[in-house]
Amino acid sequence: MYEKILVGTDGSSTAAEAVARAVDVAKATGARLTILTAGRAQTAQRVVDEAAARHADAGVEIDTVVDGRDAASALVEVADAGDYDLLVVGNRGMTGASRFVLGSVPNKVSHHIGRSILIVRTT
Repeated sequence: MYEKILVGTDGSSTAAEAVARAVDVAKATGARLTILTAGRAQTAQRVVDEAAARHADAGVEIDTVVDGRDAASALVEVADAGDYDLLVVGNRGMTGASRFVLGSVPNKVSHHIGRSILIVRTT
């Protein structure tokens, strides 16, 4: 069903729920999993390394990617360029006024992705 799954994280507890769901789906389907975060190199690398370490014993092949673009653009473009079968994101994005002005990451991604997406309810 799925061979390559991409999941986004920002290191938050709600994003960790989306990563855990992506690990479950990858394990159930035998897919490889890539954990992606957008941000500055050192901080972002720590985020994806910690997420991968939490699931190291899950029996899933896990890669990590750090991307300097905004989260929505990074997720859409990496998913398309890497020919991922499924993109997994949490439903919790920005809150407050910034969410209405800029839009949430899950909302932006869902309108621009050209492949299957799983939005995990994390709230």
